[in-house]
Amino acid sequence: MKMNIEEQVAYLMQGTEYGDATIQQTMTDELRQRLIEAEKEGRPLRVYCGYDPRKPDLHLGHTVTMRKLRQFQELGHEVIFVVGTYTSLIGDPSDKDVLRPRLSPEEVEENARTYAEQAFRILDREKTQVRYNAEWLAGLSFAQLIQLASNFTVQQFLTRENFKLRWERAEAIYLHELFYSLMQGYDAYYLNVDVQVGGTDQFFNIVTASRKLMSFLGRKPNVAVILSILPGTDGVVKMSKSLGNHIPISTDAVDMYGKVMSIPDMAMGQYARLVTRWTPDLVAAFEAGLKSGEMHPRDAKMRLAHEIVASFYGEEDADQAQEAFVRLFQQRQVPEEMPEFRLQPGQTVLDLLITAGLVASKSEGRRLIAQRGVRLDGEVLEDATFVLTRGGVLQVGKRHFLRLVS
Repeated sequence: MKMNIEEQVAYLMQGTEYGDATIQQTMTDELRQRLIEAEKEGRPLRVYCGYDPRKPDLHLGHTVTMRKLRQFQELGHEVIFVVGTYTSLIGDPSDKDVLRPRLSPEEVEENARTYAEQAFRILDREKTQVRYNAEWLAGLSFAQLIQLASNFTVQQFLTRENFKLRWERAEAIYLHELFYSLMQGYDAYYLNVDVQVGGTDQFFNIVTASRKLMSFLGRKPNVAVILSILPGTDGVVKMSKSLGNHIPISTDAVDMYGKVMSIPDMAMGQYARLVTRWTPDLVAAFEAGLKSGEMHPRDAKMRLAHEIVASFYGEEDADQAQEAFVRLFQQRQVPEEMPEFRLQPGQTVLDLLITAGLVASKSEGRRLIAQRGVRLDGEVLEDATFVLTRGGVLQVGKRHFLRLVS
């Protein structure tokens, strides 16, 4: 991808949020200067983002920073994907007002095995360095930790919103939680990076801790590219699996397309800026078309859903997902193709949902049935213990279909 410096700055700062116009301008100016210097020196920028593998599966919200890393790769820069095998042992307190449970080294290792592989659905595998921060953090001495901690006051941590809430509620704040920012700052120093990418929940860790520690340890402080947090399918609250408003990336094209189509109109601009491959001019045209009424919100959302799905599954799968959506939701038809499932003697509706992997637990299955979310050939199945004796088309929720064979 060929862009001049100003085009690169606009592309790389797309979707950023600092909560302060002065800081945003400072970071923009610093990024521009780094790009100019790198071009003169004939070298790429070193860019990194860290990921704590506290859970093995990713959703669309996790990919916002990965999409930004991919943009740096497209412009020829060097990307380092840091798996937080050591920071995960603490857990980042930045976006929580309660203590995170500590993971064992075995749990971290198991989650880390699949984390980077999922990231390569966005990042260029051949152009990505994968590093594990246990490599350098495990070797820090107690004297070095004291040296790093001397740069911060307890007040700086207690004024952070998440700690402040716990303090006001007289809930425990554990000393080890304060180490997280020091560890992340040391990551940036050790890797000697030009740019660090993160979400707004990482503002203190990157803008305050990383930059301060890099300066203290004799490095030029990195440029902080701080990105907005992607809302979930409700369009308001941060995307989260625990809240049920997430869009998993390990799903299929049809399901992802349908879930993007379920977001409210007001969230389309954020999704366009944060999780598409679109350049600033395309995002601006998209939002202008919506604002002027030139583009119908339904058509705009279909275009957005197609782009997001295509970025993960390719154009052909995105086309098929769109066709399936049109048949199902606009023409009220069932899909032409669907998986088959052979019924077993005495199998109940609830048993089938679990065996077919359509729900994760019996409680989820009962809740879905109670909400009239399961149908057989269009007829609502209201009894979880009902024994299925005939074939037909089973619809679960709005998007999942099984052809039952007796």
